Amino acid sequence: MSREPAPSSLGTRHLNGPQTTGRALHNLSQPVHAMDFTPDVDVTARDGTKLKADVYRPKTTAKVPALLAVSCYPRQIQNSGAPLGFVEAGASDFWVSRGYGHVIANNRGTGGSGGTYSWLDQTEREDIADLVEWTAAQEWCDGNVGMIGISYFAMTQLAGAIEAPTHLKAIFPVAATGDVFEAAWHNGLLSTTFIQAWISGVATLAQRSDGFFRNGIVEAASRILRSAPVHRRFEHLNGEAALSALGVVMRAHFPQDPWGELLSDVTVNHQIRDDWWQERNLEALIEGSTIPTYLGCDWENVPLHLPSTFRLWRTLRKTAPVRVGMLGSGGLTWPWESLHTEALGWFDYWLKGIDTGIMDGPEIRYWLPGADRFRSATQWPPTETALDDYFLSADGQLAKDGQSAGSCSYRYLPASLTLPKGAPASPLPTFLSWQSEPLKEDLDVVGDAELELDASITATDTAWLVTLQDVATDGSAIDVTAGWLRAALREVDEEASEPGAPNLRADNPLAVVPGAKTRYRIPLVSTARRFAQGHRLRVVVASDDVSAGTPAIMGFHHQSPVMQSTNTVWATSVLRLPILHTDPEGSRDT
Repeated sequence: MSREPAPSSLGTRHLNGPQTTGRALHNLSQPVHAMDFTPDVDVTARDGTKLKADVYRPKTTAKVPALLAVSCYPRQIQNSGAPLGFVEAGASDFWVSRGYGHVIANNRGTGGSGGTYSWLDQTEREDIADLVEWTAAQEWCDGNVGMIGISYFAMTQLAGAIEAPTHLKAIFPVAATGDVFEAAWHNGLLSTTFIQAWISGVATLAQRSDGFFRNGIVEAASRILRSAPVHRRFEHLNGEAALSALGVVMRAHFPQDPWGELLSDVTVNHQIRDDWWQERNLEALIEGSTIPTYLGCDWENVPLHLPSTFRLWRTLRKTAPVRVGMLGSGGLTWPWESLHTEALGWFDYWLKGIDTGIMDGPEIRYWLPGADRFRSATQWPPTETALDDYFLSADGQLAKDGQSAGSCSYRYLPASLTLPKGAPASPLPTFLSWQSEPLKEDLDVVGDAELELDASITATDTAWLVTLQDVATDGSAIDVTAGWLRAALREVDEEASEPGAPNLRADNPLAVVPGAKTRYRIPLVSTARRFAQGHRLRVVVASDDVSAGTPAIMGFHHQSPVMQSTNTVWATSVLRLPILHTDPEGSRDT
């Protein structure tokens, strides 16, 4: 059965979010086609499992290239206009009107697809390759297939590239987590707020049928959500809404098989980077891929997708054509519609053979918050950066000429531990912070940063939670980036590390000797920000991001590996920040 969704003026409606990174694009495909829609198409995987897909394609007799979007999220709501973290496959009306088929498919065990969900393992990767080849074989397709979508839809693109099916010609993964261990365990610290909610949310939605998603009430709501006045209200709705949306969904009942087992595997059975995680480590598996890849993210996505972006770039650029686009605040909208024009330039070039300008100029385009403009770079960090040292002085100063002696301490006491009534309060704070003097001129921090922390603890393990803040002249502070580390997982892979960017193995717990001064290299997630003249740099070190007063970037919280500890930071500790010391002509972009 074929039916057509609500009209969309041939893909000319307003799309939320920034559409390009300022690249000079030209010769882009124009919206000329009406759209045909066929739901619930069966796709047979190599083991006989039936996967479900929705097919959107132009009403034309000419063969066209196709864009494939695959995830565990309901395919049935991807064009609903709903401002949810699950609506991330892209706007079908935009693509179809410009001469592309848009196939949205569900992983096995979700959205009506047969089989059992297995989360990016070899079986899932093979399914994605089968979906690519099935799409290429359709009578309406010219054999050229790309993949598209953000978040999980981006991760399945990496999975498809690993399998390298013959007809996969280009991918556009924006906001991808290549290392799924990192999504759950931030260098050994369980991201409790996110991972349980995510698994519960996916489990709850996975069991819903077509009847749940395709009915008169849902269709009426979609018409309202897609109306211009309502739709524009979602223009800056992104990461901050994720956890609240997941929290609503996770309260529903879901089957334990396989979802309870998956939750146990993720949170209990595999607490270090073992073989179970390595089977799903897309960053490692994709090495050697030759498929053209456009990587993107936004600077706000610190605790989830941003850490993988530049590691993937370093790996892929060795063997594949790669471009990177980094957005600023509110860049990745829900429903996802940002960067569609840039993606059009990418797919027109690689799938249609049109010179769009997408490959011209430096590989990297990034928004510089504070300067509020795009800049270009040929390397990351940019070649014009150098690491500057800021010492964590015993008096709370973050200074270029720090003290060599002294220390300061704080006490970690989890909120769940209640002291007896009348017990004296600890004279120690619950976290520490160091702050610079007001900046005498603008300071551009661009690239990878780390905290070399010299510290002692009274326990055998602890959590290190580091936040870099921009403090305005009125005292208000913005969280810029963050880093995390479980003390016992401090071992660094020196061969895989770069200056300012230590690579933590996370596979070999090392005991901490209570009271012994120990060095920890804590990577902060790559960032870009202009700290304005008169502002201050502030770094916060804590072991708890649940209690009030301690920073929790984007509302992500972590579970500590110990009940309580007194932690001491020595003045020999140093924050290494990548400072852009020049403003080269090649990066003076708008």
